[in-house]
Amino acid sequence: MSFSFKDTIVKLLNESGFAALTWQQLVMILIALVLIYLAIKKEFEPLLLLPISFGVLLANLPSTGIMSGPLANSSEPGGLLYYLYLGVKLGIYPSLIFLGIGAMTDFGPLIARPSSLFLGAAAQFGVVIAFIIAIALGFSPQAASSIGIIGGADGPTAIYLTTRLAPELLPAIAIAAYSYMALIPLIQPPLMKLLTTQKERKVKMEQLREVSKVEKIVFPIVVTVLTILLLPSVAPLIGMLMMGNLFRESGVVERLSTTAQNELINIVTIFLGTTVGATAKAETFLTPETLKIIALGLLAFAFSTIGGLLLGKLMCFLSGGKINPLIGSAGVSAVPMAARVSQIEGQKANTSNYLLMHAMGPNVAGVIGSAVAAGVLLALFG
Repeated sequence: MSFSFKDTIVKLLNESGFAALTWQQLVMILIALVLIYLAIKKEFEPLLLLPISFGVLLANLPSTGIMSGPLANSSEPGGLLYYLYLGVKLGIYPSLIFLGIGAMTDFGPLIARPSSLFLGAAAQFGVVIAFIIAIALGFSPQAASSIGIIGGADGPTAIYLTTRLAPELLPAIAIAAYSYMALIPLIQPPLMKLLTTQKERKVKMEQLREVSKVEKIVFPIVVTVLTILLLPSVAPLIGMLMMGNLFRESGVVERLSTTAQNELINIVTIFLGTTVGATAKAETFLTPETLKIIALGLLAFAFSTIGGLLLGKLMCFLSGGKINPLIGSAGVSAVPMAARVSQIEGQKANTSNYLLMHAMGPNVAGVIGSAVAAGVLLALFG
């Protein structure tokens, strides 16, 4: 009887995850725990970082099959996250998140100051720089495009482009993109102080003109038509973004707008974050290539901030000191965090300075700019 009991215990242990656990998986579990700590304790983009980090944890617990597809010639189904991941693979989740973002976004500051579009475009500078360096390091054009788009500071766009051009890089791209978005309050201020003078940071901007309801309704329709005619490949992102915004501004579908802003985007965020994190398996994530991607992502993000600031300085000069160049750093599309950083740094220089609404123009322009940049890369290398 004791022999049989002992054999049963040994068999259970041999078939458990403990027996299959590798040191690489232990490293990934540790990384997941660090990310969970940053999400909860430091509140670094917790709405996305928490599901991503838990997805990393789930994927690196051995023998679960949670991300495994169905076996050929077998009636056994695949794992839960395998099926949920299809929404990422097919580009469904990023587009639905853009629907929610559109419903939450006020394009009024951009309409009131159309020149903000140039700041949003300038903040894609890091995409170009990182692409060129990635090519020089031996990455393919498709991989370099996916790495470069991190500079747009737009997680859904980075995921959308990577799933089409370099899906094998998705874990590193996604974690880098969302990590740097969360670290905006740490990354951007030193660059803002380095590239602007105290006098420039003190500049107070005139109040924006009031934007009519008609303008706000026409804007998403015009942007949709012009952008998609120019770049048809960007239709899923721009189309959903502008439809969500039309829900918001029309005033006749409040229920749809509220659902897009809350229930829908929350559900999709859970599925997107968890399944993207679950792609970060030890055997594919712990490579020198991943370290290069993370380093290039930081470079892309920094140069995007620099591009926006430099154009902001030029606009400050051309306007006779009426535009505060700090709003240029908000051209990266991390809404509204980048605009808040501009506001905070502006108030440090001048306590009566209120740049938030002025910075929101370049900020929402950056959302459009990153989607357009992704469309261009997809058209060239897709």
